[in-house]
Amino acid sequence: MTDSKSKYPWVVLCLLFAGTTVNYLDRIVLSVLLPEIEKEIPISPIVYGLILGSFQITYTVGLLGVGYVIDRLGTKRGYLISIISWSISSAFHGLCSSGLCLAVWRAVFGMSASGNFPSAIKSVSEWFKVEKRAFATALFNSGSSISSIIGAPLIVASMVAFGWRSTFVVVGLSGLLLAGIWQLFYKQPDKLQTKDAERQIQWSYLLKKKQTVGIMIGKFLTDPVWWFYLYWMPTYLNTQRNFDLRGIALAIPLIYIIATLMGFIGGWYPGFLMKRGWSVEKARKTTMLLSAALLPVTVYAVFATDPWITILLVGIACGAHNSWSANIFTMCSDCFDSETVGSVTGIAGFAGGLGGVLLSALIPGIVVQYFGYVPVFILMGVLHPVAYLFLRHLVSYNGQRIEYHV
Repeated sequence: MTDSKSKYPWVVLCLLFAGTTVNYLDRIVLSVLLPEIEKEIPISPIVYGLILGSFQITYTVGLLGVGYVIDRLGTKRGYLISIISWSISSAFHGLCSSGLCLAVWRAVFGMSASGNFPSAIKSVSEWFKVEKRAFATALFNSGSSISSIIGAPLIVASMVAFGWRSTFVVVGLSGLLLAGIWQLFYKQPDKLQTKDAERQIQWSYLLKKKQTVGIMIGKFLTDPVWWFYLYWMPTYLNTQRNFDLRGIALAIPLIYIIATLMGFIGGWYPGFLMKRGWSVEKARKTTMLLSAALLPVTVYAVFATDPWITILLVGIACGAHNSWSANIFTMCSDCFDSETVGSVTGIAGFAGGLGGVLLSALIPGIVVQYFGYVPVFILMGVLHPVAYLFLRHLVSYNGQRIEYHV
């Protein structure tokens, strides 16, 4: 782990923030453009759920292997390959003329986009000290919210100017620019230049650790909350609250401004507690408990008669998740050494992706079609508290990182 007093770790953080922002810009473009796409391509809630599911399945499968690949290749090469791949596949969405075509390219995109978080978490573990990691993670992870704050209006503006097909191409090409910047400016910490490719990481060893299992369960139950609001909120506002594209372009940024600010607080607060003598584990779990406690309150969003109350509550839900996410990601680097953190993040991401397939894509598609949004909003409100109970009992480490020995 390297965390010198130089400014370079913050350069790394800026690169990771840019990568996450572009990654999520490619993820949200479909949901923002959906009302316009539906004018040419019929897409029912079930079909839309299947399109999202195709992404989630390949994203999930990709996470199983990408963490290992990044541990082997190193962050620089592994992330570069991922950026180029997801950018090209995103651009090809603009050629589609059927739901099946969108599902195919969404699947390709999902596989390539899975490299973002294992790369970023591994890089943070290499460049930042333990008390700074949650805040560093919150900062780069804010790109997932910033993409919606700036992305929704930009996507709508591009669609109005060029059409939805060209918008996919424009968004995809922005990633190729990022790839060049990453290759030019990112460097590995000196002592890790050759270490990454020296040893093979055995997943069986990692899966025997209760910390791995606890983080996996936590990700399985909570990642779908973020995915649901990210992908279903634009169409919910359009079909249930009668928002047009311009209304959506105003509402979505408000949600993610709240989410970004709360994510910063959730990333900062554990370090604040640690400086006052709290253990890493107690500070991390206390912050996650406070975050989880907010989610049940946000269920009222689906019952509110004023749509702006709904938007406020969804923003709080996304913000509480951002706070939670900064800390559950950082648990990987709290518990495991830098040799294995990419693999553990990938395995945990696989669990989160599997939860996403079931709880934010396939099941919502069916439930929304036949029962409406109320049952899904209720489900999203209880998943974090349940996840916290598992994490509390399974993830115990007292600041001691697990060294990889096989």
